Amino acid sequence: MTILSFLLVIGPLIFIHELGHYFAGRWFGVKAETFAIGFGREIAGWTDKRGTRWKVGWLPLGGYVKFKGDMNPASQPSPDWLALPPEERAETFQAKPVWQRFIVVAAGPITNFLFAIIVFAGFFHAVGEPRTPNLVSSVAPNSAAERAGLRPGDRITAINGVTVERFEDIAGYVQIRPKQPLVIELERAGERRTVRTVSDAAVASDKFGNEAVIGRLGVPWPARTWETLPLHQAVGAAVRQTVHVVQTMVVTLGQVVMGDRSMKEMGGPLKIAQYSGQQASLGWVDFLLFMTLISINLGFINLLPIPLLDGGHLLFYLIEGVRRKPIRPQVQEWAFRTGLAALLALMIFVTLNDLASLGVWTKLGGLIG
Repeated sequence: MTILSFLLVIGPLIFIHELGHYFAGRWFGVKAETFAIGFGREIAGWTDKRGTRWKVGWLPLGGYVKFKGDMNPASQPSPDWLALPPEERAETFQAKPVWQRFIVVAAGPITNFLFAIIVFAGFFHAVGEPRTPNLVSSVAPNSAAERAGLRPGDRITAINGVTVERFEDIAGYVQIRPKQPLVIELERAGERRTVRTVSDAAVASDKFGNEAVIGRLGVPWPARTWETLPLHQAVGAAVRQTVHVVQTMVVTLGQVVMGDRSMKEMGGPLKIAQYSGQQASLGWVDFLLFMTLISINLGFINLLPIPLLDGGHLLFYLIEGVRRKPIRPQVQEWAFRTGLAALLALMIFVTLNDLASLGVWTKLGGLIG
């Protein structure tokens, strides 16, 4: 069940990502030679009438679209490219202006975000968006809220300058900021006030036993309310929700880098597989929403300015657009080699992290002992 759920999550999302590259390339007249889902030896495939080889590799941890003329990691002209007839060279990736290459590369992550927006919009339109009033119903004793002097009936309007319109906004802001100073703006009996406190830190666990350190204010959830939205409003709400998820990723990643959050909370393919199986057991709605979060994650990670990722290519194209000439191939080759080493090191780290979270090292230690 876990393996199947993982494949149902990662396979379609990789396909959607690469499909963005593929269609953007076709739009600008670039011939796609290969469309691959997974790496390694081909286990299934076919060639369409345009000459594109669509194939599935045995290792489902990524994918790629190989455009005609894309003969090296830096996508720089080579002697083989220069030897092509003019009509064939015109349909290669290198022959396109930098702004078109930029769009082709950016289309992959953008498609991941579009998938998330479509799913969120459909959910908000069919089921509803949570819109619980931003009122304090009660205050937990010995909590950050009590230290701030919050009272039942207070309406929280902003935290650290970020506007609050729903109770969900309060929870979403505080939960990813344990032990952080909070400047809370509120309304009490028609009067505006500002109070200060520091969020508490607590270990939260779900029904599967997964744990994470979260921030707490000490204001219990009131009865949640949901509002179904017209389609045009649902799209706007879906865009805001997608942006909120990206902002959460940026904040938590920054906390890991600064040492405010444990690196043990980082996960890789094994943890995604574990969560995929867990969410699948809850039903298709939870599974689809989890898939949406992973899609946003893929889009965000691919936009990081790391060579070999889409963001690394986009950075080089921006530099090329400013300089009016590409970066030297030797520099790009060096950057891509460095990026590959960094990505391999990160993959090894998160895999070891996943194995630790699954208790593999503890079990091995018990067997050895």
